[in-house]
Amino acid sequence: MQITLEIPDEMLQGKGLNEREWLQEIAIALFQQELITLARASRIAKMHQVDFQKLIGSRGICIHYDVEDFEEDIRHLEERGWL
Repeated sequence: MQITLEIPDEMLQGKGLNEREWLQEIAIALFQQELITLARASRIAKMHQVDFQKLIGSRGICIHYDVEDFEEDIRHLEERGWL
């Protein structure tokens, strides 16, 4: 599924957020509500995952990284031959 979000130019001008900041805020909100994973939030925000972690950490937001996330990361690394 692909979602297209149109933001009026007037919301992007002045003291409003630019496109990158909008994407970051959307990703943070979805992640904080545990609707998407850290990896997916990072992709939505168009940021490296470590940079996204730093961003949410600077806001005091918990990373929500549990055993299931760890196991999924291990599977992905194994699939890519990195382990």
